[in-house]
Amino acid sequence: LRLAAGVWGGLVQAGGFLRLSCAVSGLDDYAIAWFRQAPGKEREGVSCISSVDGMTYYANSVKGRFTISSDNFKNTVYLFMNSLKLEDTAVYYCAADRSPKVVAYGCPVSGMDYWGKGTQVTVSS
Repeated sequence: LRLAAGVWGGLVQAGGFLRLSCAVSGLDDYAIAWFRQAPGKEREGVSCISSVDGMTYYANSVKGRFTISSDNFKNTVYLFMNSLKLEDTAVYYCAADRSPKVVAYGCPVSGMDYWGKGTQVTVSS
């Protein structure tokens, strides 16, 4: 299995936009989740999506601002982050679970099977 994360948009100011991508290889059915970890804080779930039925989950802190979507032809999951806030600054990780059903439970961090490398997102004032 391989998870390759990327960021489009570079440095961003508060109120701006970024797009994260996570390319998946080696799995047929899965859940992909985005987590983030700010300095001195625990890793928290941001959003996740099922590759089977497109079910999604969003943390309350990002609802209405972030959108997760998948391109099953490219086996890539995108996280579109709008109206970014200073508190969105963190290292973002994509992770995969072999069971798409975990989306119904909010993709708990302890249950994820595979992790990609972290991607720094910095929102400036």
